Amino acid sequence: MNEWDAYYEEATKRNIGLVSREEQSRLRRSCVAIAGMGGGGGLALTTLIRMGIGRFHIADYDTFSVANTNRQVGAMSSTMDRAKVAVMAAMAEDIQPASQVRTFPSGIGLHNIDDFLEGVDIVVDSLDIFAQPARKLLYERARAKGIPVVFSAPPGFSATIGVCTPDGMSFEDYFDLREGMTPFQIMAAFIVGLTPAGTHWSYSDMSCVEPGEQAAPSSAAALTLMTGILATEVLVILLRRRKPMALPRYAQFDPYKGVYRTGRLRWGNRGPLQRLKRWWIERKFREHAATYNRAGFEPLPTADDADTD
Repeated sequence: MNEWDAYYEEATKRNIGLVSREEQSRLRRSCVAIAGMGGGGGLALTTLIRMGIGRFHIADYDTFSVANTNRQVGAMSSTMDRAKVAVMAAMAEDIQPASQVRTFPSGIGLHNIDDFLEGVDIVVDSLDIFAQPARKLLYERARAKGIPVVFSAPPGFSATIGVCTPDGMSFEDYFDLREGMTPFQIMAAFIVGLTPAGTHWSYSDMSCVEPGEQAAPSSAAALTLMTGILATEVLVILLRRRKPMALPRYAQFDPYKGVYRTGRLRWGNRGPLQRLKRWWIERKFREHAATYNRAGFEPLPTADDADTD
């Protein structure tokens, strides 16, 4: 046993009992791709590496800013204006020196999506809510390659979970995303599909949403909760412990309200109740529609943005 094997065994020994030694070895051989190194993605990386997953692909084109410090694990006074993937890769390798972290500092686009998914066992979607073109590409290519995608959201003080499996309902069908929809309509559909239970609406002040800055209220408490749920689902899928929380199933845990809601949307966002919710969202935020449509979405990065490992 070499130095790093011994380090890994000592670092993960408290996992044993929740996972077997053989399962821990399987986790070490696994590769997880995480798209987005902000609030959810950064915490997912550090949590999964502490759980013993050995290989990662991480993508993000952004740098840390002061506004990130309320929720993003890599955002500190010492990391301001530094690339998120570089900061988080260093943090991961500091936690587990034997890990392998491949970085994609231009984010994901047509020029590198296949490399990003090469040899990957599971994908974690931690993209910004406004990165819909990259999200669409990610789900299309992952499905074509037979790779499941786990996604979560931290609305209010709650957390949601969902999984898009290669043989289940597709991302586009569940969210009912079609050609010709405006950015505002896509956002409404995405929000309603992420949070069918909507437990957070009663205490969230959505007048604080800033569509021009592509920002909304967020909490470190919700992101931490979300990460625990998401990381557990990743482990379940990698170790085949049970069936995943696959679309059209959904769940939302809200400790603020003291409730846990689960359900199954047979027709996804095309169901009558979901259509009603979309109408309500569009009506509630209609005064912001022009701003959303004008701001649009984050464009896909191109080959002009070179990636380095």
